Amino acid sequence: MKLSADRLPGQLAERLLPVYLVSGDEPLLAAEAADAIRARARAQGFDEREQLHIERSAAIWQDALGAIGTQSLFASRRILEIRMPTGKPGSGAAALLKLIAAAGDELLLLIITARLDRDAQGAEWVQAAQRRGAWVSVWPVEPAQFPDWLRRRAGAAGLELSGDALALLAEATEGNLLAAHQELEKLQLRYGSGARLGLDELADAFANSARFDVLRLTQAIAAGEAARALRILAGLRAEGDEPVRVLWWLVRALRGPRGGPQTVPMARLVARAARVDRVANGQSHGDAWDELALLCAEMCGRRTLPLPRFAALWQRARA
Repeated sequence: MKLSADRLPGQLAERLLPVYLVSGDEPLLAAEAADAIRARARAQGFDEREQLHIERSAAIWQDALGAIGTQSLFASRRILEIRMPTGKPGSGAAALLKLIAAAGDELLLLIITARLDRDAQGAEWVQAAQRRGAWVSVWPVEPAQFPDWLRRRAGAAGLELSGDALALLAEATEGNLLAAHQELEKLQLRYGSGARLGLDELADAFANSARFDVLRLTQAIAAGEAARALRILAGLRAEGDEPVRVLWWLVRALRGPRGGPQTVPMARLVARAARVDRVANGQSHGDAWDELALLCAEMCGRRTLPLPRFAALWQRARA
């Protein structure tokens, strides 16, 4: 049978199959699927586990076949785990078919691979694995689905995140499931199950993370909170951050909605950002952090110092 990662727990609750193939390029979800299979197997007395990493050596396949007949003095039921990064056994295909056929009450076969391409999916050993057991295909979480995935993971960890906190965490981890999982673990350890977390709690938890500080900066700008934005910017400067990295995030923020009164035209903001870039790269005189402060204030809807040569250009554009 073929299963999604979401359906695997239900299948394991019904019965343990002799063969499982877990494939996919999402490390966290693939690891969790394999962990669930191992945990169910241990609960049924599969106390011994042997791992084989398949590369190009044919000798490894002989070792795998030898594991079929090896009896343990301490445990009669074993998990044979084969890790095959390419998903293509090559000359070991016949050996893999024998291993699939040998799996049963005393031997559970767990095969872990990267995503299988179209050719690999039609391979005889993949079909055999499905007939004798289950193929668990792990798919990445789409960017549009990532915030919902993150909310569910937070709930499973006993955490309730406000909308702003969830958006901040989603932005900071940039769709990386493993990174998001690790950050949620840190929050769970710090605040415990049942905690309700907002931006302040995330700011406290990640006080030493420049990535979270720069995201707090963009959120302050989106809310039109110039004073808070400038305080965060000053903190980034004190921590030795790079002006160019901060500028990159601000340019991203320019594409989104701006808070506060819309008194500063986009053309001026773009010109201001371009000046920051020139100053930061030594192409114009000035202090890049001072220019960033002006940019932040104007993104919040506050008029600041005249931009060199911008006033004349703007007047000409309006004429």
